[in-house]
Amino acid sequence: MARLTEMTYLEVTRRLQIFGFRFYRQGKGSHELWVRDEDSVVIPVPNHRGKSIRKGTIRAIIREINVTVEEFMDSW
Repeated sequence: MARLTEMTYLEVTRRLQIFGFRFYRQGKGSHELWVRDEDSVVIPVPNHRGKSIRKGTIRAIIREINVTVEEFMDSW
């Protein structure tokens, strides 16, 4: 069973790309919007250089893209 841990911005966005997401546009502040064209799901991703994205935020992203924690963590 894969364990959810804090990740960097690059780790999260690379996994999102595996699930078919692409950069859409800059959101408010330091957030970016990533979109999956096949079903038009838009995910906000914080882009705080030098800071990790916390587990709760990653869990919310996982719920929004409708995959399990194991699928997300093992998709590297």
